[in-house]
Amino acid sequence: MSKDIIIAPSILASDFSRLGDEIKAVDQAGADWIHLDVMDGHFVPNLTFGPPIIKALRNITDKIFDAHLMVSNPDVLLADYAAAGANYITVHAEACAHLDRTLSHIRELGCKAGVALNPHTPANVIEHVIDRLDLVLVMTVNPGFGGQAFIPAMVQKIARINDIIDARDIVIEVDGGITADTVGAVVQAGADAVVAGSAIFRGDNQASYRDNIARIRDAARQVNRAL
Repeated sequence: MSKDIIIAPSILASDFSRLGDEIKAVDQAGADWIHLDVMDGHFVPNLTFGPPIIKALRNITDKIFDAHLMVSNPDVLLADYAAAGANYITVHAEACAHLDRTLSHIRELGCKAGVALNPHTPANVIEHVIDRLDLVLVMTVNPGFGGQAFIPAMVQKIARINDIIDARDIVIEVDGGITADTVGAVVQAGADAVVAGSAIFRGDNQASYRDNIARIRDAARQVNRAL
């Protein structure tokens, strides 16, 4: 029997002026994880937040904090993100000169280790670090901004990663352009978790967030039932 999809709302799409309330609302609306998009204005053309904000938010929910580091030199701050309360720390393969070492360090800090792949990065990058991985994040948009359109060519890449992982206990997460219309294709290809921002934080209240999450989950379940 297929597992239910993990839905991780990205707070990048939330109202930053009331970030704590937004996390409470999306938590109570049915989020499984909370996705934290960390951007440095260098690796990607946007700037968001870092460990102090994550630490300040940690006592608001007991849901998994899924930290996605879109930064040029993640190694220097890994310990800070772990101390702030991140459960998963995901780094970009493109930003790590010594990816095996970085992933090992994340695990040594007591966190789950993830690697993110930009659209142009081939799936086979993960083959020789696969024993260091707890999560692979497939970017289905170019990172840096929310609200972008899903790149359909990435569905084949998700399927390839699913083949590489085989029976290992590694989460395949997909980030970018996820809606009720696109989630089915990524689930069919092998995704276990999806990140959604604009599609969830539409409506500006908990009831709307609940409906938005439910639409994505229902669409994923329809595909799961057919598999």
